[in-house]
Amino acid sequence: MTTPIRLLAEGHPETGFGPSSLVAEGDFTTADKSETISSFFESKDEKISVGVWECAPCREEIEAYPVDEMMTVISGSVTLTSSDGAEQTFTSGDTFFIPKGTPCTWEITQTLRKFYMIAA
Repeated sequence: MTTPIRLLAEGHPETGFGPSSLVAEGDFTTADKSETISSFFESKDEKISVGVWECAPCREEIEAYPVDEMMTVISGSVTLTSSDGAEQTFTSGDTFFIPKGTPCTWEITQTLRKFYMIAA
């Protein structure tokens, strides 16, 4: 039986947070290179995933965002700069979506914790 899944900012109550390696080590902008993830759901075909991700300050130039992703910032902040130079900063409580293929600069200025839903 399938039931609704409550997402918790502090991570999955049974599995907690584990290591994540989405950000290249050279992209971190401080001595803190921590990055963790707590998965709440992954579809059988692995095309949909939902969870909480946390990352220390970093800056990435992304040629084409690799997935469709909806996010809600729990804490911290991230600034996205589009290819035309327009900047948008997202902080606690903000929800936003990045379509697959979007070129952007992703800059975390304060350790970021976010809910995410990814469609690959």
